[in-house]
Amino acid sequence: MILDAETKAVELPADHDDELRLWLRLLTCTTLIEGTIRSRLRERFDVTLPRFDLMAQLDRLPDGMNLSDVSKRMMVSNANITGLAERLVESGHIERRTSSSDRRVQVIRLTKAGRAEFRKMSDEHHKWVADIFSDLSAKEVRELMRLFAKIKSSARNAGSQL
Repeated sequence: MILDAETKAVELPADHDDELRLWLRLLTCTTLIEGTIRSRLRERFDVTLPRFDLMAQLDRLPDGMNLSDVSKRMMVSNANITGLAERLVESGHIERRTSSSDRRVQVIRLTKAGRAEFRKMSDEHHKWVADIFSDLSAKEVRELMRLFAKIKSSARNAGSQL
């Protein structure tokens, strides 16, 4: 039997501090959730998670945004966004135009068809996420949100000390 890192950490606790086991648990949960969402997006809509994420960013801004801003918001390189945008332009989900204020800047936005398709995906995505967390009570969700806010703050503080 092949054990994942989290299981190894639980079975050999002397080899791992509590913080390391927590980190491994977070990674495992993230991997499981992301894998479920990726599979469902692919099976139901024939779309990748990065394409869904790009469309989600554009859905928030009907007038669109430039590639550099999308890249910052999604925390990926401009090259990644350019490739994603190309494929979504080809599929008719987004349109690209040159910025009126700077001819070097490309602005992308969802097409009417792209927005309609994204809304269908988004509705199902919301249901999938709710299903994933359905074993948690509302109180447990609020407590996890509070604790994750502390983790996020702690991680930011640790990152700024590098």
